[in-house]
Amino acid sequence: MKKIFMLSLLLPMFVMGQKTQTIFVEAESFLEKGGWVVDQQFMDVMGSSFLMAHGMGIPVKDAKTTVKFSQKGKYKVFVRTRNWSDQWSKKEAAGQFLLKINDKPLSKTFGKDQGSWGWTFGGEVDINALEVNLSLTDLTGFNGRCDAILFSNDPKFMPEEDTQKLSDYRNKYFGFSSKPKSAGKFDFVVVGGGMAGTCAAISAARNGVKVALVQNRPVLGGNNSSEVRVHLGGRINLEPYPALGNLVNEIGPEKGGNAQPYAYYEDDKKLTAVLNEPNITLFLNHHANSVVMKGKKIDKILATNIETGEKVIFESGLFADCTGDGTIGMLAGAEFMTGRESQAVYGEPTAPLKADKLTMGASVQWFSEKRETPSAFPDIQWGLDWDEEKAEEITRGDWEWETGMGLDMKLDFEQIRDYGMLAVYSNWNFLKNHSEKKEKFKNEALTWVAFIAGKRESIRLKGDYVLIEQDLTQRRVYPDGTAPTSWTIDLHYPDPKNSKLFPGAPFKSIAEHIKIYPYPIPWRCLYSKNIDNLMMAGRNISVSHVALGTTRLMRTTGMMGEVLGMAASVCVDTKSTPRGLYQNHFDKLESLMLKGVGNASLPFIQNYNQGGTLMQIKK
Repeated sequence: MKKIFMLSLLLPMFVMGQKTQTIFVEAESFLEKGGWVVDQQFMDVMGSSFLMAHGMGIPVKDAKTTVKFSQKGKYKVFVRTRNWSDQWSKKEAAGQFLLKINDKPLSKTFGKDQGSWGWTFGGEVDINALEVNLSLTDLTGFNGRCDAILFSNDPKFMPEEDTQKLSDYRNKYFGFSSKPKSAGKFDFVVVGGGMAGTCAAISAARNGVKVALVQNRPVLGGNNSSEVRVHLGGRINLEPYPALGNLVNEIGPEKGGNAQPYAYYEDDKKLTAVLNEPNITLFLNHHANSVVMKGKKIDKILATNIETGEKVIFESGLFADCTGDGTIGMLAGAEFMTGRESQAVYGEPTAPLKADKLTMGASVQWFSEKRETPSAFPDIQWGLDWDEEKAEEITRGDWEWETGMGLDMKLDFEQIRDYGMLAVYSNWNFLKNHSEKKEKFKNEALTWVAFIAGKRESIRLKGDYVLIEQDLTQRRVYPDGTAPTSWTIDLHYPDPKNSKLFPGAPFKSIAEHIKIYPYPIPWRCLYSKNIDNLMMAGRNISVSHVALGTTRLMRTTGMMGEVLGMAASVCVDTKSTPRGLYQNHFDKLESLMLKGVGNASLPFIQNYNQGGTLMQIKK
């Protein structure tokens, strides 16, 4: 029977106490989410996933649940939340909401106090029944967020603020630490369900490998999903292995383009392809955030269900990090690279003279739609200062709406994503309510703004070889070549004009390109240098910052995934490590790459996002 784990049974949100009682309610586990969304992007930093009211200026429907008490009486109420707009404006907070108990709101309005995550005291309430209904009521539509709710009948009780201690408290309260659930044993565990991970899982499964695919969102596709909406770039079906890419073609959407309507990205097509593989067990909504090592190998991976908090253990002899962020590699102690290397490191002419922490940023894309009648937008007070010179008189924000360059793509990522949304809302507010040309936009309605930001770069895991600029531009081809990269070396930098208008905090980027011939990525770039059973595909493979400019495109990362799935079957059959495959069994991988795993009879999807070039020119 096909197994798919999206939501486990909700654990009880109460404990019994003889004299005092504390009730811990995880907001993300509410039975009815209403219009609130589960956001897990920052849980490794702030401790948990949370509910967010992403209404783009229109308050969303209430989230609701039921909570059981063992004792009636007076309870103190605390809500873990934050005022996300506080770091840019001290005016009225963006994301405000109410907590209702049996439809009666507390007098306190939440989301308008502290700028960082913390507990807000909501006052005292009388609990007159052993079962009560809770609801979160959004007041603004601008991304109010709620992590958890605490009730205590202990007058002296104060909740834990330290993130690690709070995490320990959660685990102890719900029993997660003492009772992790076994997902089973697998030949191959793939973490990350973007195009790279999805293709890796399907490729391995079609080659007879028992696979677990672990994805921390409710959909597959990553940046090519309806949550982020980035097109598939790069070319497929190129020499020396023209069968590579048939699987990308098989599961990829027919339409191209960034920031387009939901249907363009065909989430169901990717999901159906995975569910049709009997060798794959799919774990959606599970965020891998811990590893157990045995020497230089990963023995187990632990993942947290982002809605229930339940811990799940995955056992295997072989793992793939397709997270994009190198999450599993980092947890395992893999060697890694981040930022821009200096010219002295690899002699790359495009590298800076001095190394720095600059990475390519993350995009918050958006679009509006024209209505037959005027469409209002709230005149927000907490937005960035705006004027006619700053205004972007457009109805769609594409890839260039990019933030976070120079910031930490893990530790600072909530700030990065929030600033991207803030720029969108600030610009739209000006166009709708203050611009000299607001008449032009009066019928435009802000229809979609991404709340899952599309990352380009964070860390890169080091393999036995690091692909560099000269390999690509001088076409230094190695005998262990695999999936071809074909896009230009496409590097992003802060937009100079936008940087002048917003000193220190630009939200737009430019791209500089170096054209290349299609180039087969060495196999040694697709497995870890010091973790013996870890492979990787996607934007976290073993490349320099400059070389990442071409390898990060999603048709290319999908082909990397195809190669990883084939390699997994070779490793399982030969009882070899990925390095052992390179040393002793690369001919077997070559045979599989020549054969391919995708449906070669399907028509080739033609759209303007094939990209790439067959010419090499100087920058």
